Amino acid sequence: MSKAKEDAVKRTTDAVKKSTGNEKRSVKERLVQWFRDLKSELKKVVWPTKEQTIKNTTVALAVTFASAIVLWGFDWIAAKGVEALISLVG
Repeated sequence: MSKAKEDAVKRTTDAVKKSTGNEKRSVKERLVQWFRDLKSELKKVVWPTKEQTIKNTTVALAVTFASAIVLWGFDWIAAKGVEALISLVG
């Protein structure tokens, strides 16, 4: 490996190994910081409107219902195929 590549790898791994400072703080302090971060991230969320929620729920239910019908159809066909095989053998 060339010297330039070795230096690049060393710099990359050094950046990964840097401490975040969480090791020196108590569990309570880290937990409080976690909740603060959580609150700030939740402020960034773009919450859907009531209409969007209703539309998305309707689509999800429709897709679930359609999938159930398709799976039921495959199951019914497979059951009829097994019955046909059993009647041929028996």
